[in-house]
Amino acid sequence: MVDMKVNLSGIELDNPIIPASGTFNFGEEFNEFYDINILGSFSFKGTTREPRFGNPTPRIAECTQGMINSVGLQNPGIDKVISEELPKLRKFFHKPLVANISGFSIEEYVHCCEKIDKEDQVGIIEVNISCPNVHNGGMAFGVDPKNAYDVTKAVKEVTSKPVYIKLSPNVTDIVSIAKACEDGGADGISMINTLLGMKIDLKTRKPVIANKMGGFSGPAILPVAVRMVYQVYDAVKLPIMGMGGVSTAEDVIEMMLAGATAVQVGAQNLVDPFACKKIIEDLPRVMDKYGINSLSEIIGGAH
Repeated sequence: MVDMKVNLSGIELDNPIIPASGTFNFGEEFNEFYDINILGSFSFKGTTREPRFGNPTPRIAECTQGMINSVGLQNPGIDKVISEELPKLRKFFHKPLVANISGFSIEEYVHCCEKIDKEDQVGIIEVNISCPNVHNGGMAFGVDPKNAYDVTKAVKEVTSKPVYIKLSPNVTDIVSIAKACEDGGADGISMINTLLGMKIDLKTRKPVIANKMGGFSGPAILPVAVRMVYQVYDAVKLPIMGMGGVSTAEDVIEMMLAGATAVQVGAQNLVDPFACKKIIEDLPRVMDKYGINSLSEIIGGAH
């Protein structure tokens, strides 16, 4: 019997599979397809202080081995998430959640993190400093080490739960950003968010996305994600939730060998709502194939 359990900042997960924020909403729709309690956890929809309608449409463009999205953090706002979404979630999901928090100022991050920190259902706070879709400064925190440090430090001062900072790949040196987060007191790193991409319609000769550019995700970005996880694992002493292009059990093993303790699955959920279930069910076969008895023992095994 293979052991798929991993420990993420003191929280034992039955397996390392975590649907990524923005691809799983608040879990209710996916729970109609299968019992989502088979997941290690899941990261719920990126949440801001105020409700957000998001960016103009079209917001999605399919492309080779992936997709571009520019949803723009559409969400009901932190107060409704706490008063409406979490009570609904409690009825069908019985494991600690990953709460994804986004913001446009340090004050907004602090406000939202302080509120969500008080919720029993939340096990880990994932602070998104890397969303490339929002014009209003959301990306700036993730591309500058000082800004990354400032956000991390400010959030850690008002929280008691583990804080993972979600990093943008749209930088020259991912390691300097990760180190700044570590210096600011981060408990872990989530990486990577989407790459900045664009698709042009040959008939109209205009960008497909109303916002012109958006976040590129899907299988095509896996090698970039694996490389960045590998680099950061070498540079900091923090656990990593690895993501970016993961669509199979083999991808999960590769990401863990690079240094991830847990692995998030994003765009594949939009292609196949059963994606995470299939990966979890296939992991024992792949572990057996490669002589792996325990997933926790292979973390960083490629170093």
